[in-house]
Amino acid sequence: MGRRNLEELSIDDLMRMQEGPPRKRLRAEVRKEDSDSEADSDVSASQRGSNSTEESETGGGSEDEEGEEGSDEEVNEEEDFRREDVNLEPEAEPLSRFPSSRVSIQPRTSLVVAPKQADSTSKPPTLLPASFEDFGISAALLSALHKMSIRTPTEIQAVCIPPLLQGEDCIGNAKTGSGKTIAFALPILQQLSYDPYGIYALVLTPTRELAFQISEQFAVLGSALNLRTAVVVGGMDMIAQALELRNRPHVVVATPGRIVDHLKSSGSEWNLSRIKFLVLDEADRLLTPTFAPELSYLFEVLPKERQTCLFTATLTPSIEAIAAAPPKPGKEKPFIHRMTGTVETVSTLSQSYILVPSHVRESYLYYLLRNPPESTLHLRRAPPEPTSYKAKQRQKQKHSSQAKAKAKGGKNKKPAVGEEEEIEQPPPTIIFCTKPRTAAYLTNLLKTLHIRSSALHSRLTQRERLNSLGLFRSSVVPVLVSTDVGGRGLDIEDVAMVVNWDLPNEPEEYTHRVGRTARAGRGGVAVSFVTERDEERVLKIEQRINTKLTEMALPEAKVLETLNAVSTAKRLANMELHDSDFGKREEIHKVKSAKRRADVEAMS
Repeated sequence: MGRRNLEELSIDDLMRMQEGPPRKRLRAEVRKEDSDSEADSDVSASQRGSNSTEESETGGGSEDEEGEEGSDEEVNEEEDFRREDVNLEPEAEPLSRFPSSRVSIQPRTSLVVAPKQADSTSKPPTLLPASFEDFGISAALLSALHKMSIRTPTEIQAVCIPPLLQGEDCIGNAKTGSGKTIAFALPILQQLSYDPYGIYALVLTPTRELAFQISEQFAVLGSALNLRTAVVVGGMDMIAQALELRNRPHVVVATPGRIVDHLKSSGSEWNLSRIKFLVLDEADRLLTPTFAPELSYLFEVLPKERQTCLFTATLTPSIEAIAAAPPKPGKEKPFIHRMTGTVETVSTLSQSYILVPSHVRESYLYYLLRNPPESTLHLRRAPPEPTSYKAKQRQKQKHSSQAKAKAKGGKNKKPAVGEEEEIEQPPPTIIFCTKPRTAAYLTNLLKTLHIRSSALHSRLTQRERLNSLGLFRSSVVPVLVSTDVGGRGLDIEDVAMVVNWDLPNEPEEYTHRVGRTARAGRGGVAVSFVTERDEERVLKIEQRINTKLTEMALPEAKVLETLNAVSTAKRLANMELHDSDFGKREEIHKVKSAKRRADVEAMS
């Protein structure tokens, strides 16, 4: 039968086989054809040779048959579809022994691609969680996140929350505005919900304002758990803080100096012996000689069996040393997450510098605030309407007097410095300085030039500092003049621009300063004033952030148009600063600084 079929095969049949679609064959057919080929072993060499040319053109059939058989389990749906079109009558069987080379290539390609597609659709264990539900946290915490409009975890949250829930120590490094607070707050609250007691967690921060902000976020997240928090920072009443600590709140957010003061004076009324979580937020700043005495004391009184978490936007040698140190007996190495990118700042941040002589910086600052970059104009915010009756009357009188002045032809008349003038306010802006005295001076200067502003620095009382932040958050004032105490962790919505009046002494501080804008995927602008003495600092900053700053050119002629008004405002600002008690505050701070330096030297 095999010989008859081979002899009856014509050239037309072969051509149709080449032009037609590939045909799948059943395994039973292959076995049957193999038995037929064994039965036809008596075919003469001359008869086989007559078909050798045709066989070579079609590429041979044995390897292609193996490929098709291997595809039976891989591509089941495709095979079932093609079987319906295959003629299974006996006389059509031998046709499949001569598949063309083109037909044989197609199933081999499908054999390679099909498993890869299957692997790509399957979820490997290394994929980051796509939602907070994947963490297995409680419904109460999920509801709190939903109310805060937080629905998708960021990279630092997706990576660090699972190991923290499993009881591991953690070192987390992420860019500013990436949600590091949620990354450690959620695991703490989840574990606390299983066994609520106080004091359960201690969160340390380098600045007072950041401590209040973290406490607020804990309170919102843990509202359904009846969470009790306490903020223990300097500048506040110690007796009131001691009463709060005596009530054993679940979470204590503190600065190192003040919590150590309470530990030394509390006696046995409360302690930290049952702490389960220790968090060092802005760890790069805490792990400096400034806080070394306090941290050393805390590590002595805290329990050894605890989870320790370090979070920072900038990795420093001290943090790298902790990450590389061998674990203590009975402990495992901490989970470490580093930023994947080489650039420390976010991509939505525009970073520029202005070359300016140091003695006319005030004129350039005034022009920049009056003419901000176009990308920030949409963030200009109107001040809230007055609520009290007297404030409404004052505003009404002000508007009526301005209308009368315009009616009398006083439209082009320039008011003297110190008189009321209605100018368009800049979008929300933070101006950073290195010294508290400079911050106070610039605040007075801008107020004199009719730009609403408030100050934030260490020479103010804590109540004054919180009041300044409140005015800026509520859009009462559009400009906040701050030292580096405002550059750590503060999350203020829609900050359009950050201005570095002074470049920071340490390049990593630049990252934290400009991180006050362009947060959570939003855009922002950072502008640095570069004087004749700042070239080396700019190079260090560019090397640190792995980004080149672009030059911003301001029209010098227009800048100098207000030189007389700005010079007058400078004199008035210096006189007001001299008449205030700022000098006394400086003396008090010098005494405290000398005592701290002595403590640090004693430790070393």
